[in-house]
Amino acid sequence: MRQSNLDMRVHDRVALDEIELYSEMLSAVATADRPLTTDEIDLVLGIGHATRS
Repeated sequence: MRQSNLDMRVHDRVALDEIELYSEMLSAVATADRPLTTDEIDLVLGIGHATRS
């Protein structure tokens, strides 16, 4: 059997970040008593809006 030098403790940071965002969204939806607005979803995801002039 060939031994690999691959470290199994290495994590995909992007995948973990996506899982965290999904978890935060599910928590927000679970606690809401109505569908979230687009602005509320953006807030949960940490997306800011530029102000229009």
